[in-house]
Amino acid sequence: MSTLNRPQPLTPYLFLLPALLLFVVFSIYPFFLLTATSFLSWDGVFPKNPFEHFQTFLQHAVGFQNYREVFTGDPVFWTSFLQAGTITLLALTLQNALALLLAIAVNRKLPGVGIYRTIFFLPPILSEIVVGLIWFWIYDGHFGILNEAIRWVGQTVPGLTHLATWRLAWLANPKTALLAVAIIHMWKGFGWGFVMFLAGLQTIPEELYEAARVDGASAWSRFWHITRPLLVPVMVVVSILTVLGTMQIFALIVATTGGGPGYHTEVPITRIYQSMLGSSRFGYACAQGIVFGVILLTISLFQMRFQRRAT
Repeated sequence: MSTLNRPQPLTPYLFLLPALLLFVVFSIYPFFLLTATSFLSWDGVFPKNPFEHFQTFLQHAVGFQNYREVFTGDPVFWTSFLQAGTITLLALTLQNALALLLAIAVNRKLPGVGIYRTIFFLPPILSEIVVGLIWFWIYDGHFGILNEAIRWVGQTVPGLTHLATWRLAWLANPKTALLAVAIIHMWKGFGWGFVMFLAGLQTIPEELYEAARVDGASAWSRFWHITRPLLVPVMVVVSILTVLGTMQIFALIVATTGGGPGYHTEVPITRIYQSMLGSSRFGYACAQGIVFGVILLTISLFQMRFQRRAT
């Protein structure tokens, strides 16, 4: 019997079977239930599960009504996208710029470099709830460290005495709440970009920098003509992870503002959470989740297409 006609062994497929079962049980099946529930008017508490009996399912089916409400009857949901987009824009620029600068600084042969690498990577591995509570105390309008620092500056620096009596509830003020949350998110998230940028810098041959120094290139020229082009693939990956991570921010909002004041820090995940548990509208929340997932998928595909062009 030739090799082409020989029966293929089943052993490789048996090894793949557990992973396939896990994927079906924890990904495909929940996605099916999520999609089906998005076409229902279900509060999550009536006696019978709508999927147990087809007749019950039909009684609570509302077609595309939930989707129509998402697009035309819920301005807060789209406002939450704009607010999450604002945090994302700040993270893409300030957070990633800080991560890159720190990675370049730590990439040099300096004493104590290992300590700095550890310190810069600590914030991302901390619990978001813990980080949120700590920063909640820092931003406290009466006894927060930030307000106390501003008061001290006003008392000691000439010309800034007006700051001595300044008290601001950073997380309760609609004008500052979103920026305050963005600062917390950037402080916690820059470590991931720092590690990835540092790994990318260590793959660049040192000979390129040596040759540039011999030719008299300045530090800026070495960065622009050597570091920047060779880090483009890393920059794209960091940007994709930043967008996906920031758009799905949730625990940090819950621990600090809860979406307030007055929806000024509401983001898509908290809006979906409020629709499901706050208003007991499981079907509508599932429709919001489907729309949110499609938007994130579109953004990811666009970024991956940009990555292929950049590399």
